[in-house]
Amino acid sequence: MSQPTAIALDAMGGDHAPAMVIAGAALAAKRHPSLQFHIYGDEGKLRPLVARHAALESAKLYHTTEIIPDDMKPSVALRQGKRSSMRMAIDAVKEGAAQGVVSAGNTGALMAISKFVLGLLPGIDRPAITSLLPTMPGRCVVLDLGANLECGPDNLVQFAIMGALIARVELGLEEPRIALLNIGSEEMKGHDEIRTAAAILRDTPAPGRFIGYVEADEVQLGRADVVVTDGFTGNIALKTLEGTARLAAGFLRQALQSSLSARLGALLAGGALARLRQRIDPRAYNGAMLVGLQGVCVKSHGGTDARGFANAIGVAAQLVEGALNPRIHAEFARLYGVPGGPGVAALTDMS
Repeated sequence: MSQPTAIALDAMGGDHAPAMVIAGAALAAKRHPSLQFHIYGDEGKLRPLVARHAALESAKLYHTTEIIPDDMKPSVALRQGKRSSMRMAIDAVKEGAAQGVVSAGNTGALMAISKFVLGLLPGIDRPAITSLLPTMPGRCVVLDLGANLECGPDNLVQFAIMGALIARVELGLEEPRIALLNIGSEEMKGHDEIRTAAAILRDTPAPGRFIGYVEADEVQLGRADVVVTDGFTGNIALKTLEGTARLAAGFLRQALQSSLSARLGALLAGGALARLRQRIDPRAYNGAMLVGLQGVCVKSHGGTDARGFANAIGVAAQLVEGALNPRIHAEFARLYGVPGGPGVAALTDMS
């Protein structure tokens, strides 16, 4: 029998914690019976919640009353949050007690503490925030979504390689199509960093197929399986997509309620509308990966509910069980001889 996968949970992070976290863990436990949870937070609040769910009878609770507020600066969280629920959950991964950590708390603090505690994988200069976004054919991997406001060519190439490996683990694609997000498809378009990264990727036997540039309106069409950009552009693209989805959903509700015939039509199309809501439900895509770290770390949206948090736990479980980090390590060793050899930055210097 295989060993259970241990996931550490920051029970006090998120708008609706800890009730949302515990309910999400119970739902995830039913979906993934092999999971074991290490839950960090105020035991007085957690124990009654856990007792409601038979699926969590094997969960282990670790008491702390300290939390990291959403408005705390990452530097302050690093100094003052050593006994916080977030820090203790991350420490569990560092110490080998858990294979992954999930938190709906302060994003900046989670990134700073995870990078400090877990460290970076050999050959990786910066971690990236990564998520799976819906497309017409299915889903695509997009990174970076906000961890690095400015990125050099070496960072973009590293992101491309890690993104392709995520596509293999999460999407089951053996040769994912990799593209750089740009303002046009022509080779001369974009700033120097993007053009240099493209030149390197064309000559790099990455775990996927580099197809060049994609524009923002092509991402949801599914032209690429992995879309690479800097964190500033990626975060704006993500927020624009989320806003557009809410706008379209609002327009649809208004149209379906505009007249008696529209309401009757909505009743007749109930099944199709339910499938549409399920397809665009942001909870189904909850769980952003902090890739490039020596440990699996997943960020849940702070305002999500139990279903969304359970999906974030599922992302962490799949990354652990799919051995993403060993794959990243092996791929950078194959391409660049890490540890101990030249990394992608050396390739950039020679270009």
